[in-house]
Amino acid sequence: MGLGAQLVASPLPARSQMASSLGFHIILACFGIALPAATLIAEWIGIRRGDAAALLLARRWSKVMAVLVAVGAVSGTVLSYEMGLLWPGLMGRFGATIGIPFTIEGIFFFLEAIFLGVYLYGWRRMSPWAHWWSGVPMAVAGVLGALSVVAANSWMNAPAGFTLSHGRISKVDPLSVYFNAATPYQTPHMVLAAYMVTGYVVAGVYAAGLLRGRRDRYHRLGLAIPFSLAAIATPLQVMMGDIITRFVASNQPVKFAAMEFVARTGREVPEYVGGILLNGRVYFGTAIPALDSILVGFSPRTRVIGWDSVPPDRRPPVPTLIHLSFDVMVGLGFLLLAVAAWQGWWWWLHRRLLLTRWFLVPAALGGVAAVIAMEAGWTVTEVGRQPWIVYHVMLTSSAVTRASGVVVTLTVILILYAVMTVVSIGIPMLMSRRWRAERPADEEAERVPYGPPPPPAMPRAP
Repeated sequence: MGLGAQLVASPLPARSQMASSLGFHIILACFGIALPAATLIAEWIGIRRGDAAALLLARRWSKVMAVLVAVGAVSGTVLSYEMGLLWPGLMGRFGATIGIPFTIEGIFFFLEAIFLGVYLYGWRRMSPWAHWWSGVPMAVAGVLGALSVVAANSWMNAPAGFTLSHGRISKVDPLSVYFNAATPYQTPHMVLAAYMVTGYVVAGVYAAGLLRGRRDRYHRLGLAIPFSLAAIATPLQVMMGDIITRFVASNQPVKFAAMEFVARTGREVPEYVGGILLNGRVYFGTAIPALDSILVGFSPRTRVIGWDSVPPDRRPPVPTLIHLSFDVMVGLGFLLLAVAAWQGWWWWLHRRLLLTRWFLVPAALGGVAAVIAMEAGWTVTEVGRQPWIVYHVMLTSSAVTRASGVVVTLTVILILYAVMTVVSIGIPMLMSRRWRAERPADEEAERVPYGPPPPPAMPRAP
């Protein structure tokens, strides 16, 4: 069989295209979920306290949000088409079930986009609190849209709510599809991740500005608001991660075995930190005796299922990738928790921001760490479920398209996402430079009718 024929027979090109699309879109989705909340907090401070810097932050964040939502609409549309084009076996058999949460997500996306338009248009045309309340549905729709799309992925990990008859769907229970066994775990995990990514990325921009000596209220508030959101989400995420890992150990034990290098079912199973699996042995890893059993069942005598419980063709591929991705996610999560706790401890003692270089440098890098942790988490979720596209119901090889040309579309998608990456990063950077270059007279355009006049030396955006 030639290389071209092998690629057609293999799900790898389709999986690579889907992974590229999802890996890009999920970052933009985070800003659609959490940036509205940060913007509304800034505007609330501006209205209640007559704070010009807070109102300026809110107005500028809303403009950046519009750019990111627009690009996210493009990448999300691409994903929608890919579901049908790359996975005809999945959509042909289970479209009646998995289509339910996707349809609901589309409704919430349109609601978010509509209220974003109202919010942007209303800055100079609505009363203060009417304008603030016009943004609330935008923030709510972002979270509910995330719940819906994650419910679709949860269903793939814990399928429920349907009856198969002669290979076809004969009955669907929409509530069971939407609220499947994995939804209560995966949804808060994703929403908290979105607040961490958005909070640490936005805070990192202003931390970089503070490192450059811009110590005005604009930059301090620009750090404080998103960092506070992320710092609150981080310990909740660590607890949620612990809960969802035990859920995986119970409901997807082979995925857990790949995450933790559990080759054989047994008790007093060690926890491996780091390491590479070669020829059935773990190299360069540190084994902590019995810790896996303790984490799963709070006892070293807890029985943990290994991948020897299933045939080789039913095990996830590349367990080293799954294991290291899990370690990266957990390790970066605890590093971000330490940074959040550091600022929280300082605030508790002194009631002010910690602005030393030792803190601002990790704060500036926190956004990169949060994005990497989230991408690593999705790698664990998606690669760990293999070879199943619908867990214990349909194999990925049975769902993937057999059409030729997927390698070509993969190349086109990579080029498209490279362009969208430039747009997503480049336009906010150009906006930032323009804001820094504005003269005091130009800043009048940024002031809302109900806001206080700008101070004599208006702070510049980073």
